[in-house]
Amino acid sequence: MADEDDLLSFMYACPFGLIELDERGDIGLINPHAMMHLLPLAGAQGVENFFAAMEKFAPELRNFADGFAEPHGTICDGHRVVVDLGQKSRDGRPTVLACSLVKRGPNQLIATLSDISEQVTQEQRMRQADTWFSALIDEVNDHALLTVAGDGTVLSANPSFVRQTGYAAEQVVGQCVDTFLSETDDEAQIPFSIADQLALASRDGWHLFEGWEKRANGERYWCQRLLVARAEQDDDDAPTFSMVLRDVPEPAKKTNDLIELLTRDYLTGAVNRMQFQKVLKLEHTRCLTRRRPLSLIILDLDDFKSLNDMHGHPAGDTALKQVAQIGADCTPARAVFARLSGEEFALLAPEYPLSAAIELAETLRRKIAERQIAVPRGQVNVTASLGCSEMRETDGSTDDLIAIADRRLYEAKNAGRNRVAPAPA
Repeated sequence: MADEDDLLSFMYACPFGLIELDERGDIGLINPHAMMHLLPLAGAQGVENFFAAMEKFAPELRNFADGFAEPHGTICDGHRVVVDLGQKSRDGRPTVLACSLVKRGPNQLIATLSDISEQVTQEQRMRQADTWFSALIDEVNDHALLTVAGDGTVLSANPSFVRQTGYAAEQVVGQCVDTFLSETDDEAQIPFSIADQLALASRDGWHLFEGWEKRANGERYWCQRLLVARAEQDDDDAPTFSMVLRDVPEPAKKTNDLIELLTRDYLTGAVNRMQFQKVLKLEHTRCLTRRRPLSLIILDLDDFKSLNDMHGHPAGDTALKQVAQIGADCTPARAVFARLSGEEFALLAPEYPLSAAIELAETLRRKIAERQIAVPRGQVNVTASLGCSEMRETDGSTDDLIAIADRRLYEAKNAGRNRVAPAPA
């Protein structure tokens, strides 16, 4: 009895979230810190099952546990979970939780949750400072400097810029940066204009971009481009910026693998939720600054729980992979197909007005319904309901863009599933 009292006292006083659960995720014991973290995530379904509560933001946790074959040991350690609660989030920034899962024995797991949002913010600041110091003191890699006006016109270029790129200063002064610094011809690199980068630098004070550039002789090189609002501004209506260009080594395969790991969903290979939010933010800026269309499609598989219950989770995983493959095949250039949570996906379509997005959603719906998916007892078909929205229908926020698409998704569900809302004309 004393041991149980000591355990309860320890759990109650523990400064981080502590949860005891079984292999299905059903919670046996939970302390107040863990309850504080899980309640906003679980919503109406309540905090009875850990994996269900985390499903929307970290569906991989369930698979981590299912795939851990050892009798005991650490399943994951400090796995980062980005919790974006939209307008309700603190300071407008997503909360980041660190989750560890330990298997103590047959059907007994321990989970810990800690809020590391401030640590992540500090890491971002450190990376920003490191970039600055590297650019200023690195004498090995030559760094070029341009002074750029608010419309992207070059006001001055230093001698290092001439050495690095091969352009003479008189060739670039008075020209827009986009006319001589190539965006990219690499499909894996998202084109991002100087206007978009200036908009982000104006908003955040700085913007860092890394990718392929082209010298005057046509040679490609890997470049780190740092754009910073200049501190000494004579005219608030005509801001100027410093652009530092560094010829840096091309990322090694290991780095590419790490980028892949951080931006892709572990199961389906689709873009993960964190990367989707990042691209949405960039495309939102582009949409506002260039006044170009931006549409969103949210897709949810119909009766997915029944599929799992009847044929098992491996069949459900196969269905998710097939849908992700269909989504990738249907994704136009510059668009992004992402897995948001369990059976929910999103397709962000820049340059697509609502009518074109609806046609694209209808193609997705039809291809998903036609796909035969192998399960242990034969083959099954799955269907999806889809909701579409366009930025011009909103109050200008990405939250509203998502909310409208989400509402229409449920209109499609309520109208009988396996359909798109609004319906194609």
